[in-house]
Amino acid sequence: MAPEARLRRGMAVAPHRAAAESALDVLAEGGNAVEAMVAAAATIAVVYPHMNSIGGDAFWLVHVPGDPPRAIDACGAAAAAASIDFYRARGLAAIPFRGGVAANTVAGTVSGWKLALEFSRERLGGSMPLARLLRDAIAYAASGIEVTRSQAETTRSKLDGLRGVPGFDAAFLVDGEPPAPGARFRQPLMAATLERLAAAGLDDFYRGDLARGIARDLAAAGSPLAHADLERHEALWRTPLALPHSQGTLFNMPPPTQGLVSLLILGILDRLGIASVDAHGADYVHLCVEAAKQAFTVRDRHVTDPAYMDVDAQALLEPQRVDALAARVDRARAAPWGAGRGPADTIWMGAIDAEGRAVSFIQSLYHEYGSGVVLAESGVNWQNRGCSFSLDPDALNSLRPGRKPFHTLNPALALLRDGRTMVYGTMGGDGQPQTQSALFTRIAAYGMSPQQAVDAPRWLLGRTWGMPSDTLKLESRFAPAIVAELRRRGHEVELVGEYDATVGHAGAIVRAADGTLAGGADPRSDGSAAGR
Repeated sequence: MAPEARLRRGMAVAPHRAAAESALDVLAEGGNAVEAMVAAAATIAVVYPHMNSIGGDAFWLVHVPGDPPRAIDACGAAAAAASIDFYRARGLAAIPFRGGVAANTVAGTVSGWKLALEFSRERLGGSMPLARLLRDAIAYAASGIEVTRSQAETTRSKLDGLRGVPGFDAAFLVDGEPPAPGARFRQPLMAATLERLAAAGLDDFYRGDLARGIARDLAAAGSPLAHADLERHEALWRTPLALPHSQGTLFNMPPPTQGLVSLLILGILDRLGIASVDAHGADYVHLCVEAAKQAFTVRDRHVTDPAYMDVDAQALLEPQRVDALAARVDRARAAPWGAGRGPADTIWMGAIDAEGRAVSFIQSLYHEYGSGVVLAESGVNWQNRGCSFSLDPDALNSLRPGRKPFHTLNPALALLRDGRTMVYGTMGGDGQPQTQSALFTRIAAYGMSPQQAVDAPRWLLGRTWGMPSDTLKLESRFAPAIVAELRRRGHEVELVGEYDATVGHAGAIVRAADGTLAGGADPRSDGSAAGR
């Protein structure tokens, strides 16, 4: 198990240590948690390119002591030309995962950085120059990074679908093959793009010369996105969903994300008295899995672009609704389980500064390397989030021009009754709310440290990164008796590795009422909890 980090002057957690260190350096120079997160977000986009990119989307939860938490929705909408007829005219029955036609939604992450930094300057007195915040990322892109095993293995395992996609081979292959772990990997076009953003400002991504180059390259790749789609995009402030809980108040992102699911699971578990269950027994896993099934039924019935929803997501967290879901959980038998939403490549990061200002942040491309399209002028790898749209006009997540896609992404934050502040999260599609339930209950209900909670064996019901099956996946560190008992209760159990990336790259930071910080980074990733 990684050593526990306990400090007072600031902390950051990321799935690649370089990103955590970028954030920590900003904190050490007097920056706040928001500024630190922008630096980390830029660095992680360079050093973990298979997981995220500035060509993807992002979501923020931000808490300033004394104020209610607030959220940033940096999710891009479908192109004005992205219609069902657009795909049907090309003989397609579904939106492909790769290629230009998969790159059909605006990349929102840079707009989220911009909105967050405006808040930092106006509300927090932030003064760090953008060039300073992007400095590490520019250096890593120009001089190179060591290829992680995660990047090398992901590139090799997904190569059949990515090879030959416009720009992919030149950007991410070496002599036509995936780079080896430890090899030096440079991204000169990305370095130049980040330098341009540092000089011209982040809005250049949407309304400047960079935006015009992006639009040209997307058109050349066959994407329906146009310059006008970039111009009309802006990140939005949103009110987080809130769940009253016996331990405090829990917050997560509203739709189009599945933040509702994460809160419903924890609300159900609270009703089921999870704190009184053996933290290391079969009952614990069973109840967490069954609560997830109930929450997913609500998601699959209601959650999409909020402009298309017929119910307010906060209303779905009303006590009587959560009570009804909890009443459906059978403590002895597993309920039937259908198909999940599929894989997602994502990074979660957290930061808390010395003043207690906290950020829970998530940034993603959706699938590994997103659409696979790498733009010739800028080196930006574009997401494929829009392949989650359905071409069935009657589907909940049906494609419409200007519509936001459903997102599995959801960063979490909790304000506990004992004065602690907690930021936590993970990557991993359907696994995100499930791992959040493990992190929160282990820390808040069972008193584990963040590192113990992250390190402990985890599970995943359904599909996620690299795993197409819908089984209940258990890390093989679970005791054989627990595995046998879960099978006896009707779970279709599949064992994975002892520390398996299938269950996500998680992290958490807890700030106690006295200002002490404790963090946990996932040994399944290349990350760290960096503090001072």
